[in-house]
Amino acid sequence: MKALGPIPAKFEADASGKLLIGGNAADTHAAEGTPVFVYDRAMIAAKVDRFRAAFPRIALHYAIKANPYAPLLETMAGLVDGFDVASAGELDRVGGLGLPISFAGPGKRDAELEAAIRAGITINLESEAEASRALAVAKRLGFTPRLAVRVNPPFGLKGSGMKMGGLGTQFGVDHEQVPALVRRLIDAGADWRGLHIYAGSQALSADALIDLQRETIVHAGSIAAAVGCTPPTVNLGGGFGIPYFAGDRPLDLETVGAALANTLRDRPKILHDTRFAIELGRWLVGEAGVYLTRIVDRKVSRGKTFLVTDGGLHHMLAASGNFGQLLRRNYPVAVANRFGAGAQEEQTIVGCLCTPLDLLADEAMLPRAEVGDLVAIFCAGAYGASASPIGFLSQPTAREILI
Repeated sequence: MKALGPIPAKFEADASGKLLIGGNAADTHAAEGTPVFVYDRAMIAAKVDRFRAAFPRIALHYAIKANPYAPLLETMAGLVDGFDVASAGELDRVGGLGLPISFAGPGKRDAELEAAIRAGITINLESEAEASRALAVAKRLGFTPRLAVRVNPPFGLKGSGMKMGGLGTQFGVDHEQVPALVRRLIDAGADWRGLHIYAGSQALSADALIDLQRETIVHAGSIAAAVGCTPPTVNLGGGFGIPYFAGDRPLDLETVGAALANTLRDRPKILHDTRFAIELGRWLVGEAGVYLTRIVDRKVSRGKTFLVTDGGLHHMLAASGNFGQLLRRNYPVAVANRFGAGAQEEQTIVGCLCTPLDLLADEAMLPRAEVGDLVAIFCAGAYGASASPIGFLSQPTAREILI
């Protein structure tokens, strides 16, 4: 038997034992067909409210790479202070929603730089060469570009699921080169918008995030002093994680918020007029999503019970263990129409693809499930459909709904 990850606390069963999502039974959401991603608008709004209470003076940006589903983006436009995008395609999705936008990510093409400069959004520069190209594009267009510098700091996020700082990386400009680059941008007539310092993701340790934010603010102050100019904005990155696996504990958000408030009270004088922002994706939307897939076959092979579903890793790559896991562990999974029942049998849930990688839950203790039953995979609101190989084997795409 292999343990399952923890099901987010907001989910419960109705009187008949069926999983409720947004107040309705899961099979209601699956009535028009499976597989389907169901996103709960109220859960997302509650996360935003919780952030606002813990970080009252910090701007909240949504990193849309976590989930770019159009109705969800329209909802987020009324909840957050800005969008962070990582491609021209993402820019197209939010360009008309009326919020400030910043554009990060390595490898921006000249056409993407042009689109961003024309739209008047902030470009987080990832290299000195990218800065040169952005300035050249802006000069050709006759526009004043809004440029920030993404910093590769001399530290990373401890315990991060994915480190993006403190090492050689494609992300950002090495910290010792940043002051000279900023001065160059200002001298060239660019509208310098500040610094972006993102050092890692998927952290559950409050202490690690507190240390990171403290170091980030000290570091931003040092860069500003070397430049001799106050940055209008310092984007502190994000990195807030959610529990996926057995043993994971939720992030103590309020402790992080209180510590950041203390840090900002003592921040360097040159940062007193700086606006601070945090960009979040997974923490805002991850737990609000459930992937529903129906069992189409049940078989026993050499004593092991397999439940074969109409979904798979082509929709939920992360649950299969093929999206950054070093050792595969089970996501939170349940039999949706037997959510109130106790575990009875060890079962392995697989998808419909012709590969042994298509494994959604391995040797998990669950209520006995049969053909026609509905499987729910939780924490599917971030890096689900958009981060999966949806073209693999030309299987149908999953529906998405926001409730």
